[in-house]
Amino acid sequence: MNPGSEILHYCKYQERCHMEVRNKLYELGFTSVEVERQLTGLIETGVLNEERFARAFAGGKFRMKQWGREKIKQQLKLRKISDYCIKKAMLEIPPDDYDKTLNKIAFKKAEEIKKDRSMLSKKSKLYRYLVQKGYERDLVMDVIKICLETD
Repeated sequence: MNPGSEILHYCKYQERCHMEVRNKLYELGFTSVEVERQLTGLIETGVLNEERFARAFAGGKFRMKQWGREKIKQQLKLRKISDYCIKKAMLEIPPDDYDKTLNKIAFKKAEEIKKDRSMLSKKSKLYRYLVQKGYERDLVMDVIKICLETD
């Protein structure tokens, strides 16, 4: 397989961001000039599209891994995705689904930590878990009140 067709297969297999493709091209031994030429060609032909990648990434991470908006934004920024594309990607997360998912994982985790004696310990564990999943702190505080009020 020649490097040109290999990169085409790499891009068509799943959505990729510019940074991933750039790194792969360097890994395949392309020079800086060749890398930029290849990237330009992939963008012009529509094989590589940053907004499409960001939307697929956000929707997938939310549905499959139940990540919150903050973690998704952080991961997109690490991949050097533009603010414009990040905003577009956030549209892939329906607000109702977001709230339902946050509640679902919060109640599930609350059930797991129910045996803890201290209410402070329960709140702390639940808070850390939900923030680590990428949910906004104010939403986390609200859902903790609801999840742990029955104890």
